[in-house]
Amino acid sequence: MKLNALKPATGSVKTSKRIGRGTGSGKGGTSTRGHKGAKSRSGYSSKAGHEGGQMPLYRRVPKFGFNNPFKVSYKALNLDVLQSLASKTNASVIDLELLYSNGLVGKGDLVKVLSRGELTSKIEIKAHSFSKSAVAAIEKVGAKATVLE
Repeated sequence: MKLNALKPATGSVKTSKRIGRGTGSGKGGTSTRGHKGAKSRSGYSSKAGHEGGQMPLYRRVPKFGFNNPFKVSYKALNLDVLQSLASKTNASVIDLELLYSNGLVGKGDLVKVLSRGELTSKIEIKAHSFSKSAVAAIEKVGAKATVLE
């Protein structure tokens, strides 16, 4: 083996198209760009969303609705879900970390406790909001509802 005898494997290197090197090459004249128009010129780049004069999609589709930037949305959790979590983990306090680690809420979710189901164990529940009926059901068992800020 000698350095002057080295060459790449057959089929691994392709020769590039030699565009614009005369009509004899077969790729001269228009240089594979077709005839005339903006797309045949150098420096052409289409604007985003431009559809060649056709009414663009963002103008064809009507606008509707309103997104309130001040809306506060809560992730709802019911008492039966909290009871099953408490019996599964034997926890005395149910807080956001426990809910997150068990996949019930996301990292930045605000949690509201609702009253579906029944609570049987005396546990402390920490959440951002509680329904009135949920607070009544929690206090009836002797458990504690703590509102987070």
